[in-house]
Amino acid sequence: MTSKERILAAMNLQRPDRVPLMCQFSIGCMMEQLHPDPVAFWYDQQTFADGLIELRERFRFDGILVSLHGHSDDWKRDLLSREELGEGSVRLEYPDRTELHCWQDLPVVTFRSPRKSLDLESVDVERDIPGQLDYIPVSHNLYFRLDPENLYGIFDYLYSRVGDSCSIHGEITSPLDYYLDLFGYEQGLMGLIMYPAKAAQILQRFTDGVKRIARGMCRMPVDAIKISSPFAGRGFISSEFYEQFVLPYESQIIREIRQAGKFVYIHTCGSIGDRLELMQRSGASGLECLDPVPVGDVDLEDAFRRIGREMFIKGNIDSINTLLMADDAKAEEDVRRIIRTGMTLGRGFILSTACSIAPLVPRRRIEMLHELVMRCGQYGDETEQR
Repeated sequence: MTSKERILAAMNLQRPDRVPLMCQFSIGCMMEQLHPDPVAFWYDQQTFADGLIELRERFRFDGILVSLHGHSDDWKRDLLSREELGEGSVRLEYPDRTELHCWQDLPVVTFRSPRKSLDLESVDVERDIPGQLDYIPVSHNLYFRLDPENLYGIFDYLYSRVGDSCSIHGEITSPLDYYLDLFGYEQGLMGLIMYPAKAAQILQRFTDGVKRIARGMCRMPVDAIKISSPFAGRGFISSEFYEQFVLPYESQIIREIRQAGKFVYIHTCGSIGDRLELMQRSGASGLECLDPVPVGDVDLEDAFRRIGREMFIKGNIDSINTLLMADDAKAEEDVRRIIRTGMTLGRGFILSTACSIAPLVPRRRIEMLHELVMRCGQYGDETEQR
């Protein structure tokens, strides 16, 4: 099987020749491994795409996740200065902000005038909530601006380079992320309790915007789309609030993607053991993360027994306690156990870190993953499939 065929088989709940391997990289991990010009890696489409290809080839993953899209060539327009700080660090000065780019992590942005928070109770949904989304809320104060003239160019470029040799996945952001970013975590979460009808209107507005992005992405040469929904776990909202404020909106997006003939999976960090069946009700093809204890609360065997006949599972290696902190023997045994569980209990299983590969995980530990799937992840006639 080719890498693409292997991933497609697993997402289709079929048995491939061996366990597919596809982790997502944190930006910090990509920087540590590649040591590119950090500014170009963040802003330039080709630099970023070439880095994704190089990492995929270096670690022999079966797929590529495109976590940023919509790159613009116009990012230098208002640039006032660029200062090299040494060891890969660069400071950019713009009229409204300072950006610090480095090899260790995401860019750090400091705005000269902090953004004014909207008041949730009095916000005008039609006027104040954008109908067409032109940004990705990456993290606090960090936004990746989307160029409407080049929203999906990176997918065409990647496909021109890799063709059907591996699986290409896109990424979109959950409406809840946009909502919490706009109103702040405290006001946003309190608003779910105090102004549930207004919160629902806002979430629907963001859902419509995300659906527009998803529709266009579905026309690209991608096999699957990941919905990044990191704040939908138990650490932020209850399962009851998940059912009310996450499930209805992500389900709409999932329906659009699946009707377009693409696979779609949900990425939610932390503890989700109390809501696996709710997430299955979304209609998603699969789930990603399933963080184990202590980062989350998911037992992989339990997850496969509860939802594994209807959804593929992509996970659940602990990037910190296994890949980064454990000794060699424990790291290998943890990964072997996950491979065994996925092979014997899952109908569709993709080996992956639960969340992104942490920035400081050494190259040798990432290389170990492919060695282990080749050594003990080969399916055969004797492999038990339930």
